[in-house]
Amino acid sequence: MAESDRNEPINEQVVANMYTAMRSELNQIYSKITELEMDVSEHSLVINAIQPLDPSRRCYRMIGGVLVERTIKEVLPAVQRNKEGIEEVIARLNEAAERKKKEIADFEAKYKIRIRKSDSEVKDDTNKKEGSSQGVLVGPAGSSE
Repeated sequence: MAESDRNEPINEQVVANMYTAMRSELNQIYSKITELEMDVSEHSLVINAIQPLDPSRRCYRMIGGVLVERTIKEVLPAVQRNKEGIEEVIARLNEAAERKKKEIADFEAKYKIRIRKSDSEVKDDTNKKEGSSQGVLVGPAGSSE
């Protein structure tokens, strides 16, 4: 029973659950990256909109759910710092995603995991052309209600 002595998963179900958890964690990292990239885009829009304006002009900024009145010269540096901070977080999350992808690849190699596609996915892959958009089919093709 050398396998149970090594603190490794014993049966296929445990391995599958661990693999699913790892994939889920990777998907969460990617969704957080996407969310933060949208925040960076919004910060860029704000920076581009207020940069050419008079620095003494009044503007409003939402801070913790409270709208405060400031001048552009006070707000612009803060928005730029926030954008830079978000970009740093995105860089760290990208590094974490790469580590997680490597960990998943090692796990797949260790336990010889292969992803099986369902019959419908296999058919879709053979019929798809790159760049074409496909509609959604609901229900069997020949059924009538």
